[in-house]
Amino acid sequence: MVLMTAIIRLSTQTEQQRHENSRLQSQIATLQGEIDKTEQNALLETAQKDGQRSKAVSYLADIQSKLKRINEYMSKRGLRNISFRKLNIDEKPKSETKLYADFNNYLDRLVTTIAYTPMGYPRLSSFTSFFGSRGNPFDFGGSEFHPGIDFSGHKGDPVKCTASGRVIFAGRAGGYGNCVKIRHNNNIETWYGHLSKINVKEGQRVDVGQLIGKVGSTGRSTGPHLHYEIRKNGQPVNPKQYLSLNL
Repeated sequence: MVLMTAIIRLSTQTEQQRHENSRLQSQIATLQGEIDKTEQNALLETAQKDGQRSKAVSYLADIQSKLKRINEYMSKRGLRNISFRKLNIDEKPKSETKLYADFNNYLDRLVTTIAYTPMGYPRLSSFTSFFGSRGNPFDFGGSEFHPGIDFSGHKGDPVKCTASGRVIFAGRAGGYGNCVKIRHNNNIETWYGHLSKINVKEGQRVDVGQLIGKVGSTGRSTGPHLHYEIRKNGQPVNPKQYLSLNL
């Protein structure tokens, strides 16, 4: 009964988190495609007439730099690269240079959001166990709630963090064995369990895609694998919704 109540409560929280993640997906999807060079030239000509060519060129350089950073963030997580074409702006700006400025400011916020939101895979391998109710591997015939996803692996395989943040724990954590816990934005944490080696220290800042440890079988484990867990406001949520942006 207690297990069922926990599953219902976590299901509700997972639905709320799915809605929040969908909003981020929508933000990114509005920028898909490639900026057409002909369109760029036309905008630069208009900006030149306004006496704003130098500002427009500067904004373009910033925009291209930020797009490159976003694509690098996604690539490090094993997600498809994103290219951009369309700008959805509610009000038509007074000049094309203002459009560049608005888009540039939007990208500033988007770069930070993407960097500090868990996305993609901590390691590219198959799943061996999913989030939710499952058979208890230590009690045949019994069941238990599994608060994360398990990835297959061999002892010593690299494990990378899925978002930038700060290490809040790096050490032995009961059934998790050797474990790294990282805090990101919006009260989100990622946990990486059963590691054979820990490559970071508590209090350390880490970047997306950084090596934080290696696959192992420490703690409550039946063999080498990675336990990956995402927590929102202290409660586990299904990591699967973060593995792909479905672009």
